[in-house]
Amino acid sequence: MTDYLLGIDGGGTKTQAVICDERGRILGNGLGGPSGIDSVGAAGALVGIGAAVEAARQQAGLAAAPFHSVFLGMAGVVSEADREIIRGVARELALGSLVGVDHDIRISLAGGLSGRLGIALIAGTGSSCFGINAAGERWQSGGWGHLISDEGSSYWLGWNGIRLAIGTYDGRWQSSLLEPVRQRLGMAQMTDIHHRLYTEGISKSEIAALAPLVLEAAASGDAMAQQLIVTGTADLAQMVAAVARRLGWSAAPCEVTLTGGLWRAGEDVIAPFRRALADVLPAARIVLPELSPVLGACILALQQAGVEVNGAVLQELRHYQ
Repeated sequence: MTDYLLGIDGGGTKTQAVICDERGRILGNGLGGPSGIDSVGAAGALVGIGAAVEAARQQAGLAAAPFHSVFLGMAGVVSEADREIIRGVARELALGSLVGVDHDIRISLAGGLSGRLGIALIAGTGSSCFGINAAGERWQSGGWGHLISDEGSSYWLGWNGIRLAIGTYDGRWQSSLLEPVRQRLGMAQMTDIHHRLYTEGISKSEIAALAPLVLEAAASGDAMAQQLIVTGTADLAQMVAAVARRLGWSAAPCEVTLTGGLWRAGEDVIAPFRRALADVLPAARIVLPELSPVLGACILALQQAGVEVNGAVLQELRHYQ
């Protein structure tokens, strides 16, 4: 009898569910709405996860029976109380009795390094860093949200891009970001910024969407935009170094996988980050993600079930990548 396993990547905008067998063969893939509990709460997580699992079941041609092993990597899961909320959702959906729950950085690490131990650095709308060593010790740095953290992220770059634009307008600085920011925010004149920010309001995603303007300005020779990227990537490197120190990798070799939308900018961001990381953690090796986070959740579901995730299993997973 074939054992079916389920991996879930639950975020603030969408949920992905993948069903595999014990050999790593992908049988079904489904998408649902948001399920991050800090965004939609337990009720929304139930809907998002349920829809994704049902879509994956339909693609796999499987009836609504419990899975042998389930692993859920969820945005917004920070504490044991958060994990219990998601376990409750899994019970309500009758997903199975062997259920693992952790934050979404955990499955990014598992996917990025194909199940190996190391560190994952996320730089997307927000930023955070997480690692696990051979002793099973875990540590996270950053990830405290946009009000007090998220250094080096797209949000951080966008927010500082607005600061450069307004500082250029009033004569404090010189940056080419003035007009691009004004136009992207749909303002007739820069003096509308106060109304745009404090009366109309502006979302995290709108601010994060300004990050490409900062990258374009830096590529065009804007010295202040270039310095922002240097500062932001140095902050990201410090997050990695904090995790490495805690887990015993200050001088020992370790792998660092990069995930999140900011890295899609390529060497414009990766190169300064590589230099910053070499300054604080010279033995570290950067690894671009080998598998997606949802396949990382599948790896953890397999390991949870006692399956050895060997080369043959990884090869099956990579066929789907």
